[in-house]
Amino acid sequence: MRSNLSQAGGHVKQAASDAGSALRGAASAAGEELRVGKANVKADLADGALAGLAAAENAGGAAREQMDALMDKGRDLVDSAAELIRERPLASFGVAFAAGWILAKLGRSGDK
Repeated sequence: MRSNLSQAGGHVKQAASDAGSALRGAASAAGEELRVGKANVKADLADGALAGLAAAENAGGAAREQMDALMDKGRDLVDSAAELIRERPLASFGVAFAAGWILAKLGRSGDK
């Protein structure tokens, strides 16, 4: 019986040692997985930030293009008005005078 108990004790001791080794291995593997996961999350966040910056730059470029197009249209409109004034100066003066008179009337009627 003593030898059986001694043998059983040795097996229990070996089982405990094996369990400890398994737990240390599992903890080590879990720690490594956490490090890899953390690195992947950081890389994904960095990629997202870069994509956001690229989108902002593209939006800025598109806004500049739209502003340039609007400025060109405005210049064309001013050039057309200047050409019309050169072609018909009396008519242009008459229209400007009438518009001023109407605006003055509207302005005075709001004072009452």
